[in-house]
Amino acid sequence: MEEKNFVAYEYKTKTVKAEDQPRAADMYEAFGWEITSAAPSLGGGVALSLKRDRKIAHKQELNKTERQAESVFETLLNLKRSVTLGASVFAYILGVVGALVLGGGMSLVMTVSNSVPAVAGGIVLGVVGLILCGINYIIYKNIAVKKTEKVQPAIDENEEKLANLLERGNALLAAEII
Repeated sequence: MEEKNFVAYEYKTKTVKAEDQPRAADMYEAFGWEITSAAPSLGGGVALSLKRDRKIAHKQELNKTERQAESVFETLLNLKRSVTLGASVFAYILGVVGALVLGGGMSLVMTVSNSVPAVAGGIVLGVVGLILCGINYIIYKNIAVKKTEKVQPAIDENEEKLANLLERGNALLAAEII
């Protein structure tokens, strides 16, 4: 009679943003998780279904290192998102102000058409509104570049921490096999 080798698995589901899926997959595979499926979830995310042998060697150390890696991964994602957050908020506000100025100029021209100074003022306001809307992207890019220069050392440091944690997890898995 043939003997079957029974393996008990532990399961986990993690939801990540679609653009972060490859990095998250690499991270969990470094700790012995196998991706069984990746399904789209609400908000543009992807739900990763993971499984791992319950009797994996060095499980306590792997779990501890995995939690550290997840923390560093979240910090890294937050740092990368912070690069454009302030610039986006400023761009939205400047865009709204530019649109309001443009709209105010149009209203002035359309409602007071008998007065030459009002028409001239409306045209000037409209041009100022167009200029504000036009320079908005340039200002956004400059703010994003300056923020990137400030945050890049922290991003690089966290990338290195994450790589070291993944190497440690992979080394623990390799120690199990030998």
